[in-house]
Amino acid sequence: MSENVENLILEHLKKIQAEQAASRERDTEIMSGLSHIESGIARISRDEAMNYGEIIQDRHIVDKLKERLERIERRLELTN
Repeated sequence: MSENVENLILEHLKKIQAEQAASRERDTEIMSGLSHIESGIARISRDEAMNYGEIIQDRHIVDKLKERLERIERRLELTN
C-alpha cells in the first residue's frame, strides 16, 4: 500500500514537472514575442521621429522659400 502511495505521489510530481516545463517554454515564447513587438515599436517610434524632423525641416525650407519669394515680389513691385 505504501508503495502505491509513493508511486502515486511520484506520478503527480512528474506531471507537475512536465506542466512547469511546458509553462517555462510558453513563457520563453511569450517573452520572445514581446521582445519582437518592443523592437518593432522602437523602430516605428524612431521612424516617426525622423519623419517629424524631416517635416519640420521641410516646413522650414518652405517658409524660407516663401520669404524669399515675397521679398522678390516686393522688389519687383508685383504685390499690392
